Amino acid sequence: MDVVGIEKAVASRLGCSGCLAGGGWRTLVLLVVALATSAAALFASFSSSSSGRVSLWFSVPFPALSSYGDGGSDSSTSWPTLPLSHAPPPLASPLLPLGPSSSPLATAPPSPSPTAVTLETPPSSAPSPPPDTGGTATPSPTEPANNTINEAVTINPPSSPTEISNAAEVKLPNSLRETDLQLIQAKREIADAPMVSNDSDLYPPLFLDFSSFKRSYELMEKILKVFIYEDGNRPLCHTPVLGGIYASEGWFMKLMQENQQFVVKDPEKAHLFYLPYSSFQLRTHLYVPDSHSLQPISIFLRDYVNSISAKYPFWNRTRGADHFLAPYTTKLHDELRENTIKAVCNADASEGIFVSGRDVSLPETHIRTPKRPDSGIGGRPASERAILAFFAGQMHGRVRPVLVGHWGGRDEDMRIYEALPAAIARKMSYVEHMRSSKYCVCPMGYEVNSPRIVEAIHYECVPVIIADNFVLPFQEVLDWSAFSVVVAEKDIPRLKEILLGISGERYMAMQMNVKRLQKHFVWHGRPRKYDLFHMILHSIWFNRLNQIPLQ
Repeated sequence: MDVVGIEKAVASRLGCSGCLAGGGWRTLVLLVVALATSAAALFASFSSSSSGRVSLWFSVPFPALSSYGDGGSDSSTSWPTLPLSHAPPPLASPLLPLGPSSSPLATAPPSPSPTAVTLETPPSSAPSPPPDTGGTATPSPTEPANNTINEAVTINPPSSPTEISNAAEVKLPNSLRETDLQLIQAKREIADAPMVSNDSDLYPPLFLDFSSFKRSYELMEKILKVFIYEDGNRPLCHTPVLGGIYASEGWFMKLMQENQQFVVKDPEKAHLFYLPYSSFQLRTHLYVPDSHSLQPISIFLRDYVNSISAKYPFWNRTRGADHFLAPYTTKLHDELRENTIKAVCNADASEGIFVSGRDVSLPETHIRTPKRPDSGIGGRPASERAILAFFAGQMHGRVRPVLVGHWGGRDEDMRIYEALPAAIARKMSYVEHMRSSKYCVCPMGYEVNSPRIVEAIHYECVPVIIADNFVLPFQEVLDWSAFSVVVAEKDIPRLKEILLGISGERYMAMQMNVKRLQKHFVWHGRPRKYDLFHMILHSIWFNRLNQIPLQ
């Protein structure tokens, strides 16, 4: 019925059809018709929803929608949030355990598809709180500060990380992503790993819990996916250094970026996120010689992480807990320091930065031939090792001067030198000394780690580690007592006594174990199962699982 028809009907009903000509009643009738039409449209919106929802057919600014996201800790009702890319959503609540018969795939939330976003009818309106940036994310200068939704809000699946950063993300509170559920299930399976006592590829006595390691490694190969950020300018990022004593970081970066088994282009499928900057390159290009200041490096890392967290939503989902990196300094970024998985050579438990069970102790490897990183490995059999202990090196740090001061040139069995004398080096090189010694002494230098540990393993010499507070590489899975000797710094005067106190049978077992261990500490141009690349990646995977509560 049109407006004129409604007007006549109402006028006839009231018995005053003639009085409408003056215009007063026409105005009233038009007002009534407008109200009736709006009410009908509103009723249609309610009736088209399955649970009393109202479609967002009106224009609403983003901040107003995001205010529905947090009703406070005392609220009995949770509302979906629509966070902007530069306004990070709140942290998810602790992960919940799966039921005994639950399947991660069966219980995972469905993948998003293009759809009009609907919003539960909110309680009485409250002022919108300012976005919680967590000290990291800041609005992009190219984005409008106050976007609005016109007509209906439609979220299309992004085709790239850049597109993700510019789209509103629908996130239900306390929800678990499919990747979260996969990690929970993996942790449960590792805890319930079947007993394994032998293996054709591995030697179980090298491990603290061989069955758990075996199952964890299998699940890593089956499940783990890593997203690598493409952000960052060369040479500070994406430029690995493959030679020298700091080559571990470079080789891991190179092999990670080339990998096709673990690396994914779709970040929504990733369990871990890699920040591919080079600590070596930062030191080379940003550190001012003799300045004794790491401020330029700290500023770069702060700004780099802030740009990542502003551009993408992934850092803000966990405040960096599923991101890993090789940091040089983290003092200017709280979340970088406190939440991320840090893979570091200087794994010093006394400094309060490295956290055992979360961070990864990276082995230092001295690569002399980058084109063949696995060349020159091997040593003499135990019966041909006539030297009891050997060390030669620079007087770095607090331990080496004490070692050389006590043992240097004083005992034929203890070949301890500040530097290998030229007359001795002409007869037997540094490498040949390691291949001919029973024990290779590995004292800390400026930092607790030393490339001599891996060198000793390569040359089948039992490493003697002198570095208090050093968290040994892969000590979450390897039993270092099976193939090495750890000596406290205060016991340096008793070093020969300690070594002679090890029985011949015990030494033979340790020396054979060092040879069996080699495969876990070698880089290859193409990674091999259980090699150094996979052991580092497993430590990152394993320690990420450690941070996920089952209850």
